[in-house]
Amino acid sequence: MALVLAAGAGVGATLLAQALVSKLRSKARSGKTDDIQERSTTSSAGGGAAAYETKKAVDEYLQFHFAAPEDLLPYSNGPKDALMFTARLAQLCERHCAALQDFTGEREEPVAVDVGCAVGGASFELARAFPHVLGIDYSKHFVEAAEHMKRRGVCEYEAVVEGEVRQRCLAAVPADIDRSRVRFMLGDACALPDSLAQVDCVLAANLLCRLPDPRVFLERCRSLIKPGGVLVLVSPYSWLKSWTEQEKWLGGFYQDGKPVRGSETITAILSPDFELVAQQDVPFLIREHARKFQWGCSHAMVWKRNGRVV
Repeated sequence: MALVLAAGAGVGATLLAQALVSKLRSKARSGKTDDIQERSTTSSAGGGAAAYETKKAVDEYLQFHFAAPEDLLPYSNGPKDALMFTARLAQLCERHCAALQDFTGEREEPVAVDVGCAVGGASFELARAFPHVLGIDYSKHFVEAAEHMKRRGVCEYEAVVEGEVRQRCLAAVPADIDRSRVRFMLGDACALPDSLAQVDCVLAANLLCRLPDPRVFLERCRSLIKPGGVLVLVSPYSWLKSWTEQEKWLGGFYQDGKPVRGSETITAILSPDFELVAQQDVPFLIREHARKFQWGCSHAMVWKRNGRVV
């Protein structure tokens, strides 16, 4: 467009055309931002980390983590086994963490880290068993919401009913959970600070396929977890180029004509330092609106760090 106008009217037209192109580009960028703001986190269109920095994402995850089962899924014929996802994650960690079985009082109190904690649902559930819990997330808005839940125990959010119709709801941490056991911090799972001391349990739920380099995170877990401690990985293996460059996918591609699966690559990375002690399917349910949901079934792997519990 700029070249055609310049040929017909000289420098003035060139400047006009450049301004028009700049305006169109700005509008395109704004349109993309607006699209991300309106896009559900259940969308397979991607969006990258920016998708989790929206009010819509915070609302969806407050609902996902804290809504009462009957509010999240009011239909009698729905997939009830996918409810209470964060509580089931915490129970999985508790069941396999040997440090929680020490009743002698001779060792330090067990510590759990929830990497990719989002708005903190699993972090609070972990506090039922662990005296110390640290939730880490890359999203500033998620961490702010988690901190709000810690301070006040409740947080308002909007649930989409239909189209532009919204319902105001209240997320609440269960009253029997000691919120003082939990703290949150902004952090990058692929660049966890060296200052983090070794811990007894690391939970990474629906995280791996949302990292730019999941291998880096897995390798960091070798030094992050105490001997005898556990790494609980839970993932649907939803590899997308908008989140992870394809050459860094752990699975979902062909190599030498053979399919590579995420669990196989994880096993190859971890098996020199960890023992696989359990695995199971973990269904989950995220509500988009009153009559549309994302049902997923993540693969849970529980890895025990080689060595004696200290």
